Amino acid sequence: MALSAAILLLASFLASAQPDGTLQVLVRGRSGPVDQADIRVAGIAAVTNAEGRASLRVPAGRYEVVVSRFGFETAKLQVTIPASGDIEIRVDLKEEAVITEDVLVTATRTNQRVQDLPLRVEVVPQEEIDEKLFMTPGDISMMLAETNGLRVQTTSASLGAASVRVQGLRGRYTQLLSDGLPLYGQTGSIGVLHIPPMDLRQVEVIKGVASALYGGSALGGVINLVSRTPQPGRPEREVLVNRTSRSGTDALVWLSDKPAERWGYTLLGGGHWQERTDVDEDGWTDLPTYRRAVVRPRLFWENGAGRSLFVTLGALAEDRKGGSMPGFVAPDGVAFPENLTTRRVDGGFVGRFLTAGERIVTVRASALGQWHDHQFGDALERDLHHTWFAEASVNGTNRRHTWVLGTALQRDLYRSRDLPAFDYSYIAPGVFAQDDYAPVPWLSVSASARVDRHNVYGAFFSPRVSALVKLGAAFTLRPSAGTGFFPPTPFTEETEATGLSRLAPLGRLEPERGQSVSLDLGWTRGPLELTATWFRSRIEDPLVLRETVAGPKPVEIVNATIPDRTVGSELIGRFHQGEMDLIATYMYLWGTEEDPNAGVRREAVLNPRHTAGVDWLWDIEGRVRVGVEVFYTGRQQLDDSPYREESKPYTLFGVIGEWRVGRARIFMNAENLTGVRQTQFDPLVRPSRAADGRWTVDVWGPLEGRVFNAGVRLGFQ
Repeated sequence: MALSAAILLLASFLASAQPDGTLQVLVRGRSGPVDQADIRVAGIAAVTNAEGRASLRVPAGRYEVVVSRFGFETAKLQVTIPASGDIEIRVDLKEEAVITEDVLVTATRTNQRVQDLPLRVEVVPQEEIDEKLFMTPGDISMMLAETNGLRVQTTSASLGAASVRVQGLRGRYTQLLSDGLPLYGQTGSIGVLHIPPMDLRQVEVIKGVASALYGGSALGGVINLVSRTPQPGRPEREVLVNRTSRSGTDALVWLSDKPAERWGYTLLGGGHWQERTDVDEDGWTDLPTYRRAVVRPRLFWENGAGRSLFVTLGALAEDRKGGSMPGFVAPDGVAFPENLTTRRVDGGFVGRFLTAGERIVTVRASALGQWHDHQFGDALERDLHHTWFAEASVNGTNRRHTWVLGTALQRDLYRSRDLPAFDYSYIAPGVFAQDDYAPVPWLSVSASARVDRHNVYGAFFSPRVSALVKLGAAFTLRPSAGTGFFPPTPFTEETEATGLSRLAPLGRLEPERGQSVSLDLGWTRGPLELTATWFRSRIEDPLVLRETVAGPKPVEIVNATIPDRTVGSELIGRFHQGEMDLIATYMYLWGTEEDPNAGVRREAVLNPRHTAGVDWLWDIEGRVRVGVEVFYTGRQQLDDSPYREESKPYTLFGVIGEWRVGRARIFMNAENLTGVRQTQFDPLVRPSRAADGRWTVDVWGPLEGRVFNAGVRLGFQ
């Protein structure tokens, strides 16, 4: 049904209609024309060129024109578009000293400014993405790890796999999107290591239960990666080469152009290599070897009258090896290789068009296929993960309401050649609605709800309510609450590290259900912004891995009888003055869960109670950038470690420098200058193999120690 609707809407989208009038906009500031200003009228968007001009074809009528640009006050004015005629207006923007970017958020589907959203969305801008790009050009793990409220947790010491926890919740609850599409599916914790950040424009983070927006894959939160778009008259050609002191190499190519008025494209291609490294010389891999190639072309089309089409394709091939080093054995006297071969192909599109009734119809769809050959010692597991997704929605504005109605269909399939007992095929059609209502200028309320009909676990109702209260000119208050669900699969953070060969077939499991509430208080004055957040979440019937009492397999997955509970707070301070940026963060987290083998409540493992960070960046005359980072991680409860019950607290220091020479950007970066390593305190390898098959203990700190990297980013016309 959703597929048919998507096809019909796409066909209607491709049959364009003639607009009634043309609006020419000239945007100027105190210093002259303002480029890259965002123009929005009647659901149609355009961006000014280098002369500060933009042209929009709009149906006849009277509309409000909104002009926004970072560093300027947003301007609004009323215009009347004549039928089959032209009108030209000039907009003078006033400069303002702000640090909150006037950016549009796409993850909520209403495409509103981040300042105007009742639901709090944190945005990582391109400037910060570029900084992290020079630290880890091959993946987004560093960028996410240094975003407050997120923690990149290593799930496999042998292969370096990692998942992203949002406010202490398990990584499997986090929905990772690319331009609103689930191009990475539910494909396991290795995914964040496969995404280079070079083609990203911004990253949008929604914390807490978000099933009302994206169904059962977003029980813990949403991370939406927004790609860079081609700019008219500004072709981009970039090459980046990077080398690390731990024998890692990255080579990336970025191409972007808009050769025609309506058409443009981007292309990202890269190769990444890492040599196997045994830092502590114990015969076990601390940094796995990998060889990875990625390519992602994107195509953009827009007609300037509210119709646009975005198409993306992607392919990846990677071979990764870890476990015992060549010529060495595990403590049982037998070599234990752990290898992973991954092949992935994905594609998707997003189409938008403006209807005669000033409604915006959006059609999006994507498909993913990912093949694994995974070796755990003498066990081989070969499988296929497949995700298919389609969605059609319509949104509009009626007086003080901005609303969205839509339908979606997602299919998640898993097929194992060696362990077919774990095969599953989940199909979940759903309908959703959202209404943002602003009855008065100082109050905006957002209510969203979604109903999903899962083919195995039945129907789910997921509501969420948020509000934005403006307390004078400086303070904002955002309360939010929601519920959601997550259908069971055999993939947890533990089985991602150990495989399924030692796991008993799944019995009758209940879906996990969650609730979250949060309260954000923000204060802004001039160059300073402060945000304080309190949050609380509860997960009912969480899946846990425990040892079996009897049976041929040593471990099994069951629903815990004790719910997971998490409560905490975040503090974020941002200061922007001239060319200097300073960000300070602190997070307190207290989580409890069931001990799966003892059946009693305990502190949640691998969730540090206290984390803090300071990130200082100074741009000197547009030619030199210098940055200093300090991050503190407190004690963490450990699970079944033979060496200790709690981890050690540690502090990491880093320094980055960038020099612009012509079209070249030369960078040098030093991470973990104090050389902190988990293996300085205890061995990584257990004296005997755990029941779930692991030879290593939980990773609670860095394994690679001090790392330097340097490279160059070259731009061409």
